[in-house]
Amino acid sequence: MTLSSEQAQEDVAHVLYVEVEELDHGLDLREQGMDSVRVMQLVEQWRTAGVEKVDYIVLAEDPRLERWLEVLADLQQPAESV
Repeated sequence: MTLSSEQAQEDVAHVLYVEVEELDHGLDLREQGMDSVRVMQLVEQWRTAGVEKVDYIVLAEDPRLERWLEVLADLQQPAESV
C-alpha cells in the first residue's frame, strides 16, 4: 500500500481544518496551524497507511509541506539492490 502525494495533502488539510487548495506548500506548516499533536496524528496515520518509517523528528526538522511530500516519497521508494 502506498500513500499518494494527493492523499498526504488531504490528510494535512484535514488536520488543519482547511481545504487542500488553502495549503501553502512552501510556508512553515506551524504558521498554518500545525502543532506537535497534529504531527504525531499524521505520523500514526501514515504509518498505518504503509509508510512505516515516517518519523516525527524528520517531519519536525523541516515543517514545510513540499518537504514532507519529498520525505514521504523517498520513504516509499523500493530499496536498491547492492
